[in-house]
Amino acid sequence: MKKLSKVVFLIFLFSLGKLHAQELRVEPPNWWIGFENQELQLLVHYPNISQAEVEMDYPNLSIDQIHNADSENYLFIDLSLNENTPPGEFNLKFTFPNGEVVSYAYSLLAREKKGSEIHGFDSSDAIYLITPDRFANANPENDIVESLLEKTIDRADDYARHGGDIKGITQHLDYIQDMGFTAVWPSPLLENDMHRASYHGYAITDFYKVDPRFGTLSEYENLAKQLQQKDMKLIMDMVANHCGSEHWWMKDLPFSDWVNYQEEFEAGEKMPTSNHRRTTNQDRYASEYDAAEMQKGWFVQTMPDLNQQNPFMAKYLIQNSIWWVETLHLGGIRQDTYPYPDKHFMADWAKAIMTEYPNFSIVGEEWSYNPLLVGYWQDGNHNYDGYRSYLTSTMDFPMQQNIVDALNQEESWDNGLVKIYEGLANDFGYHSPKDIMIFADNHDKSRIFTQLNEDVANTKMAMGLLLTLPRIPQIYYGTEILMDDTAKPGDHGLIRTDFPGGWKGDEVNVFKNQGLTETQMDFKAFLKKVLNYRKHSKAIHEGKTIHFAPFDGVYVLFRQYEEETVMLVLNKNEASTTIVLSRFEELNLNGKEFTNLDSNESFIWKDELQLNHGIHIFTTKQ
Repeated sequence: MKKLSKVVFLIFLFSLGKLHAQELRVEPPNWWIGFENQELQLLVHYPNISQAEVEMDYPNLSIDQIHNADSENYLFIDLSLNENTPPGEFNLKFTFPNGEVVSYAYSLLAREKKGSEIHGFDSSDAIYLITPDRFANANPENDIVESLLEKTIDRADDYARHGGDIKGITQHLDYIQDMGFTAVWPSPLLENDMHRASYHGYAITDFYKVDPRFGTLSEYENLAKQLQQKDMKLIMDMVANHCGSEHWWMKDLPFSDWVNYQEEFEAGEKMPTSNHRRTTNQDRYASEYDAAEMQKGWFVQTMPDLNQQNPFMAKYLIQNSIWWVETLHLGGIRQDTYPYPDKHFMADWAKAIMTEYPNFSIVGEEWSYNPLLVGYWQDGNHNYDGYRSYLTSTMDFPMQQNIVDALNQEESWDNGLVKIYEGLANDFGYHSPKDIMIFADNHDKSRIFTQLNEDVANTKMAMGLLLTLPRIPQIYYGTEILMDDTAKPGDHGLIRTDFPGGWKGDEVNVFKNQGLTETQMDFKAFLKKVLNYRKHSKAIHEGKTIHFAPFDGVYVLFRQYEEETVMLVLNKNEASTTIVLSRFEELNLNGKEFTNLDSNESFIWKDELQLNHGIHIFTTKQ
């Protein structure tokens, strides 16, 4: 009987050891040789790991320092590589005082591309923004994952999961490319193991894991490869400001200052939220109180605010971003809630990425309608406080609002189309206007068709202008068929409506042009023509911009590059309007032949031009 008890006890110890081994977490889970920065810091999480001795043996790789955390279940290990460190695998060995030994096989990989060979997006690109859960469901078998907290699929509920996935995007890349887009930006695809409304992706619970309801890491890698084979780019949506409240580390935080207001969180109190006074980043007169409340307050109660002033957190976030760029050979990063984290950390973060990938692109979300605030964040801006962001691009909320106002307002000297004219005049405040990202709508703002009161002509004018401005354009999925949220304007669940045709049995299928109205087909065809022309237009990508003050309800903008001229005309008059071409004499266009991009009709530049209501895009190049 004693012998049997001993056997049972040994089996129990073996099972316990196996369980513990499964709990060993090392992040980043692997790394690469050949970076400019030869330092690597590993986060190790395991019960009582701080008591263990750490050993490793690998050529030209050394442990510089081992840091204990406040929690005994963490170690942070500083490794130092050099130019002679070979690719390969080594064992990180952890030996505990009780004799227990736990190992982790760590891989150092050879890089497939040099950092300079990874290129970001620019003004030659047109970006298609997708909410993955709402785009296309290619694999219904991963809709519900029993190990995760939210187990409901309900397409009738705007805030439930609907089942869209990575394969759904990959299967429709031909459609996206055929429309004329050159880059795809899905909102975050990492694990969001939250209790409800986890579909949007911005409450990340594991920064190194793809949410299994979206698919696998290999499927994410395949999406990136398929895009690269089509000479298209994948932009990853990242979040450095916060995580989800169900993130694995929230149950065992490594340091007492890993997240902001951690003491209140651990006491079970209601968390202080941000005052959202983003101007404190630039304000000469901002109080320390307001600035701290802005930067340290949680975004919402279910999104813990990460403390980037903790040096281990800062390094963790920087390495995580580089890990994803290297893993997927990304074509860019979109950084969520850019002004909310510590701004000096954000400069360090962007600098670290741009040092490794000098031709890369990062766009930051600055939700402000003041171009001075937007311009502050773009690298090269001469800021009064000497702040350098290293950020290549910011999002053009000011021009987005100007476009909506211009088309909705009655024409007068200071209202209507003049909003576009004066908005574009503010480009003197941007270091590089053509690297600013313009959009008509996105996953947070009302659909442009709704914002423009479901006026098709005005929506065409907005989108045509968007695609000819000296900017990087981003278009939200479904805009091509005039999707709306008019029933509940601004409601996030409705804004992120399912894309028709993305689910088996959908009566309307955009991919196959089935069930669309004549108006939708016409709008989609218009957008496709402009996008595909833009794809090869040097005048739009990098040409000179000249525009003329609005007159009699008409706004005219030109883009010119060598022999190519693109002329955009917005005519808000309901009746046909004649414009006298001598107004534009400085452009030396007499005798040149122009073709209407939409109708294919041509005219020779002479004295005057008669135009119907709406948008007209003329070009000298076909």
